[in-house]
Amino acid sequence: DFRSAQQVRRFLPHGPFRGVPMAMKDLWPATAGDPLHLGNVAMRDAGYIHPTDANITRAYRAAGMVIVGRTNTPELGAVATTEPLAYGPTRNPWNTAHSSGGSSGGAAAAVAAGMLPAANASDGGGSIRIPAAACGLVGLKPSRGRISMGPLGDEWGVSVQHVVSVTVRDTAALLDISAGYFVGDGVVAPAPARPFAAEIGAPVEPLRIGLMPRPLAGPVDEEHSAAATEVGRWFESLGHQVELASPSALEWWAGSDAGLTIWAVNMATNIARMGDWIGRTLGEDDMEPATWGLVEMAAGVSAVKLAQSQALQSRLRRETATWWSEFDLLVTPTMAIAPPVLGDIVARVDEPLRALIRSSPLATFTGPWNATGQPAISVPWSQSTQGLPIGIQLVGAYAREDLLLRVAAAMEADRRWDLRRAPVHAGRVG
Repeated sequence: DFRSAQQVRRFLPHGPFRGVPMAMKDLWPATAGDPLHLGNVAMRDAGYIHPTDANITRAYRAAGMVIVGRTNTPELGAVATTEPLAYGPTRNPWNTAHSSGGSSGGAAAAVAAGMLPAANASDGGGSIRIPAAACGLVGLKPSRGRISMGPLGDEWGVSVQHVVSVTVRDTAALLDISAGYFVGDGVVAPAPARPFAAEIGAPVEPLRIGLMPRPLAGPVDEEHSAAATEVGRWFESLGHQVELASPSALEWWAGSDAGLTIWAVNMATNIARMGDWIGRTLGEDDMEPATWGLVEMAAGVSAVKLAQSQALQSRLRRETATWWSEFDLLVTPTMAIAPPVLGDIVARVDEPLRALIRSSPLATFTGPWNATGQPAISVPWSQSTQGLPIGIQLVGAYAREDLLLRVAAAMEADRRWDLRRAPVHAGRVG
């Protein structure tokens, strides 16, 4: 009744999002006194509880949000599907035989199914954008240093935090309350000229846009490639200049093993940290084959090899940045292929890196921008013959989330994907 509602409201935190529920991805954004398992069986069985809030959790609480739980993730966020042994597979609300993507697949499925308006997500190679595309949502990977990664993470790494949401407006508004500096942050992105939410509905000036409908190598689903081409024609119809173009540095980066080297070392470092938390060293039996494969790979990486890989990543960032002096946006499909059937990407003991290899086509368009630190957003655009959403990725220059949100809002206003509902959706029950 009304009196009960008033009594409940007294205990809700104050802020612009007072009482709005927020679910946290079960990876690095810790919530004090809650489980933190990172999709890992050993952490689950140890019943590990983290003692402190992550900085982004503090920002959500300060805005009045209520943390309601944690969402499923592949072990350590290592692959592009959410099917951990610890908690089982997360199904795609648009077609339950298929993956919801990864590594924020639990977050995306929860939002697409109508459980929440938005959910916390993180992105170290596409892990916000891939699930957003798979589940018909908006997924922005912010610029490096836009949102604090502390205290468990560092801003100069490849991973960033934000959300998946139904609308561009919600993505922008949540960026406004979560962006900013916390003491000790290593990278801080330049502050925007105005609130990100003010970009929604703002006019889009004539742009020079590069279009990359196909990956440099590997398989491509023609429906996804055709969708990107269609978006290019849509931009041209609005008076923007569109041409087939992309940064040339992507070619030598695609042929390098630097990204995989850094990824493997990061995974091994995180496994060591987890062992410290639960009081014992984790071995092969404590993790999935894909994770153990990365740990073994990292054991063969010398300090010199790691430094060389980091230097190549820096070279990619600097060379790629020059492309954005001539172009405003790069348009690609978010994924080169459709979300796979559940079980297709799972690693096997005799093929420990199988899951990583089979994840590659899902991340081929997304991964480079984690290395460069640039913002990129996935926007729902069309639907495949399998009934699955197709997302389009927009990539901007460093710190240009304002432009990405402005353009994404225009795309949303044209397609109205925010009004569509997945077959599995809370609003359809009954």
